[in-house]
Amino acid sequence: MEHATPLRFHAEVSAGAAAFHWPAIFAEVQPAPTLRACVIIPAKDEAPGLPATLAALAAQVDARGRPLPAGYFEVLLLVNNSQDATAQVARAFAARHPQLALHVAEIQLPSSEAHVGRARRLLMDAALRRLELAGQPGAFIASTDADTQVAPDWLAATATELAADADAVGGRILMADANPACPVRRCQLRDATYQLLRAHLEALLDPVAHDPWPRHHQHFGASLAVTAAAYRAVGGLPVVPHLEDEALYQLLLLHDLRVRHSPAVRVFTSSRQQGRVEVGLSWQLREWASLGRQEPLVPHPAAWAAELRARRELRKTWQATDSRLPHMSPAQTFEGFWRQIQPSLRAAEEKKYPAIPLREAITELRQLLAAGARNGLDLARVPKSACFVG
Repeated sequence: MEHATPLRFHAEVSAGAAAFHWPAIFAEVQPAPTLRACVIIPAKDEAPGLPATLAALAAQVDARGRPLPAGYFEVLLLVNNSQDATAQVARAFAARHPQLALHVAEIQLPSSEAHVGRARRLLMDAALRRLELAGQPGAFIASTDADTQVAPDWLAATATELAADADAVGGRILMADANPACPVRRCQLRDATYQLLRAHLEALLDPVAHDPWPRHHQHFGASLAVTAAAYRAVGGLPVVPHLEDEALYQLLLLHDLRVRHSPAVRVFTSSRQQGRVEVGLSWQLREWASLGRQEPLVPHPAAWAAELRARRELRKTWQATDSRLPHMSPAQTFEGFWRQIQPSLRAAEEKKYPAIPLREAITELRQLLAAGARNGLDLARVPKSACFVG
């Protein structure tokens, strides 16, 4: 089972920084001087579900359950090429909830640019500009979607993770309306279990201080936050028709920035199979639906374990040699070096350990983790049914 990644659907993104083009949208209102977070939401034909999305943001609280202070965050909603009343619904909500700093803009993009990658890039660039104008250290951009409801402490939990040595935070994305008896849902849960077990094995075999266990595997647009400094460092979100969130994640890694996959940061998203983007969660759900009773093949856990061990040893060497390895350019990051050698290493391991059915892979992963526990490693128990998506 192949997940939707940028390397599958479009060329690998470059590590070079791109010029920022400040859009005129949202420029008519000055940011509050206390602004610490900009929440960005791209929207197209989302009128029915948008009030629930905005209500969840209006109800944000701090770690003690108190409403966040006025001026702490704002919401930037960009409606592009919409055929319904999305913008009107948003403006009506803003009028009824004046305590929420909600700014709504409408644009009509040319057909070649009318996709979520362009919309989210416009939003994130505008958010960066507003955060830099406010000048608050540690300020961050928080992305979500128009069919998603964030948890009451979504922003507070995100801020806590960023303050604990992270440059970006991927939140846990749960299904808001899934039917547990649905065959697609069962396939989704099996896949989620597999992905969570892989993340657990990764935390065991190639641990990094900024993303310890417990963690998860998601870093998608429904819940993805990045500091203003990190966003500027990578040159902005790649403008691609879909999977722009994954492409941004790959850029963050390529710059050796610290991404935390936090279980404490949670959102609840729609299980609809007819989405607004060509490739995304709705696409993945349709792919699972098309499988029927067919058991998907996935990489063998032994191959994954070998790759993780190799990466750990190379990381140690890289750190011990003043960030240099043979054939490394002076400006290259460890992740950049790793991507040069990973394909040949992965091909060799997958030749030794061919792909196996998903159910077998889950069993193999549990056995690997159990072996680690027997060797005295402090590993948390992995649930048989993990409620993750993506």
